[in-house]
Amino acid sequence: MELRQLEYFVAVAEERNFTRAAERVHVAQPGVSAQIRRLERELGQELLDRSGRGVRLTDAGSAVLPYARAALAAVAGARAAVDELTGLLRGRVAVGMVTSHNVDLPGLLAAFHRDHPGVEVTLTEAGSAQLVEGLRDGTLDAALVSAGPEPPPGLGFVVVTDEAITAAVAPDHELAGLAEIPLAELRDRPLISLPPGTGIRSHLEHACAAAGFRPRIVCEAGDPSVLAQFAAHGLGVAILPDSLARSRPGLHPLAIVAPRLRGRLVFAWRTDGPVSPAARALLDRARSLLDG
Repeated sequence: MELRQLEYFVAVAEERNFTRAAERVHVAQPGVSAQIRRLERELGQELLDRSGRGVRLTDAGSAVLPYARAALAAVAGARAAVDELTGLLRGRVAVGMVTSHNVDLPGLLAAFHRDHPGVEVTLTEAGSAQLVEGLRDGTLDAALVSAGPEPPPGLGFVVVTDEAITAAVAPDHELAGLAEIPLAELRDRPLISLPPGTGIRSHLEHACAAAGFRPRIVCEAGDPSVLAQFAAHGLGVAILPDSLARSRPGLHPLAIVAPRLRGRLVFAWRTDGPVSPAARALLDRARSLLDG
């Protein structure tokens, strides 16, 4: 039994697809299939059910999977211990981020990789809920996510931004004479918002649900600056970070009240599991930079 056989088996079990598993371990698909077949012959049982459209674990495969993961984790831990002792930093660090923010996270990761070329750094973009789940299940080492007043339990974090969520309209809009607007007054109005899964959108939807209505979203874009342009052209009421709503030319900001909405962007990491030396080094650098 070889470690690579266990690695390939775990990859296929998690991806439920030989092609994706092969891409994940950077090996041609026939090589992955051949090694898993050898593992099955050695154990005397089929570990994977290949009869359907996808790949499923057999009963034997389900029994073997936690031991395969434990073996790979033990080897990774042994390597990490030696690396830490010798001062050599290598391994993998997986980081996630929400779609819309003004943090130069790619720049931070690039600088980290220049200092530690032996560390493979990956960056994933997704919604906050998916990123938080990735932190909890160990798929991600750190992530830039949107959070409410209370951060998700089990995570450490540094607050990157904390500001009001504000409505904005064109100067000739019928609401442009107001300085603030109750949330209930946005009912049935055409709203311009970030896509579902983003922090501002989630805060808006939750607040509207609590007020007894669903927001009427007529335009979506992943870039808040594009939302501001739509509003400036009179396409609706944009829901924006307060700093953008008040600094963008051609927009009239409206503070949302009753209730007031706030959004926080946090750099988060898991606190209830092991952290590799590579991930610890990245976390230390990120916290120092973002908390400064």
